Amino acid sequence: MKKMKWLTLVLVAAMAVLVFAGCGGKESGGSSADTGGSSAVAEEPAEEVEVVEEEVVEEPAEEVSAVSGNIMIAAAASLENAFVEELIPLFNETYPAVFVTGTYDSSGKLQTQIEEGLEADLFFSAALKQMDALSDEGLIDTATRTDLLLNEVVLITGTQTETAVTGFENITDAATIAIGDPESVPAGQYAQEVLTSLGIWDAVSAKASLGTNVTEVLTWVAEGSAEVGVVYATDAASEPDKVKVLATAPEGSLVTPVVYPVAMLTRVADDQKEAAQAFLDFLTGTEALAVFESYGFKPYL
Repeated sequence: MKKMKWLTLVLVAAMAVLVFAGCGGKESGGSSADTGGSSAVAEEPAEEVEVVEEEVVEEPAEEVSAVSGNIMIAAAASLENAFVEELIPLFNETYPAVFVTGTYDSSGKLQTQIEEGLEADLFFSAALKQMDALSDEGLIDTATRTDLLLNEVVLITGTQTETAVTGFENITDAATIAIGDPESVPAGQYAQEVLTSLGIWDAVSAKASLGTNVTEVLTWVAEGSAEVGVVYATDAASEPDKVKVLATAPEGSLVTPVVYPVAMLTRVADDQKEAAQAFLDFLTGTEALAVFESYGFKPYL
């Protein structure tokens, strides 16, 4: 009896061990399954973005010349605005150490001043006559001469002026006429040539007021002191609010075109020649020609 009781206890204990082992296996298996489920979800790797550094290209600094000096240009009055407003400042962007001054008047007056010793380095005339005369006197370095620009002769009146004049042919209908003095002003010489070709010079000269340069003639007309006047097309274009063009010189009325030559003088000091040549090269270059064209001049080809 005792033996049976002991055997029963042994069987119960053995079954308890088996039950405990089975439960432990299930719990362990569940834990493993959970872990497996968690690791089954894999994140996609982030797409690599190639970063390209933009190359910064620096604009080359504008070249500045070390050339230095003080030079003077004697130029026709009709060129003053272009020189003062744009050309000299533009030149100094590259040649900051070259100080340029200008004297502006009728080409005939400038010719006389040069003959009398004006210390100019360059001469820029509004006509061939004055340049040729100085060349004949040995005052122009002919190797540096360039016939550079063209202009036109026009008849103008004030924007507020009433006039019956419609062209050069009936210019004598005006009560007052202004032209440059033909003795020294190229614009006046051209006007005389045009009016002579039309057969009315004597009638015009009898009533004309003679200006000392073309700028003075422009001012008289702009202010209403003269009913009409003869100037260059570029002068008329400089005062669009004050004067208007009535007519351009008739075709064939001028034997020679209105040519502006520029050259270096022979008296330029040795230590100023480099600066003078630099300015002359600039004036005959494409950049300066574009400025001249913006003022109404045309390149002489």
